[in-house]
Amino acid sequence: MTVNLSDEARKTRNTLFSALSNHRRRYVLYACTQADGETKLSDIAEQVAVWEYDKPIDEITSKERKRVYTSIQQHHLSKLEEADLIVVNGDRISATEKAKGLDVYLEVVPEETIPWPVYYLGVSAIGSVVLGFSYLGWFPDPISLGVIAAMVVLSLFISSVIHLLQSDRIDFTSSEIAINGVDGIHD
Repeated sequence: MTVNLSDEARKTRNTLFSALSNHRRRYVLYACTQADGETKLSDIAEQVAVWEYDKPIDEITSKERKRVYTSIQQHHLSKLEEADLIVVNGDRISATEKAKGLDVYLEVVPEETIPWPVYYLGVSAIGSVVLGFSYLGWFPDPISLGVIAAMVVLSLFISSVIHLLQSDRIDFTSSEIAINGVDGIHD
C-alpha cells in the first residue's frame, strides 16, 4: 500500500514528527495529557525533571528544576504549539484533542519489557547461531537441520502471533486516530 500525501499533509506530519522527536517534548506532552485541563508550566517542568533525573520530587534541586523549566519555555513549547499539540496561555498549558489522540504513540514501555524490534533481533541472532552450529555438525546426530529450522520458524511464528495479539487492540487505520488532522491521504 502506498500513501500519497498532499504537500500540506506532508508538512503537517513532518511538523508533528519533529515535535515528537525530542524526549523532553514527549515528556511535556505526556504530562499535559495526564493533567485534567490546564496546568502550570512550573508543574510540568517539575514532573519532567522527576522523570529525567529519575529522582523523587522532593530530591529535585532548584537548579535542576530551573534548567528543565528554562529549556521547556525557550525551546520546546513553541514546537509543541506549532504542531497543535498544546495551547499555551501565559504560564498555563493544556493539551489539545489532537495530543490526547496521540496517547497510543506516547505509551511508555515498562522497563522490564524488551521492545519488539530488539526481541526479534535477538530471536534472529539466536536462530542464526543455532542454525550455524547445526550446519557445522556441532549438535548430536538425531537433531537434524530441518528440526532446528522448524524450531526457529516456530519461535518466530509464536512471537509474531503474540506481537499481533498485543497490537491488535490498536487500529491504526481508524479515522479516530488521525495523526495529522489534515485531509489528503490517498491509498
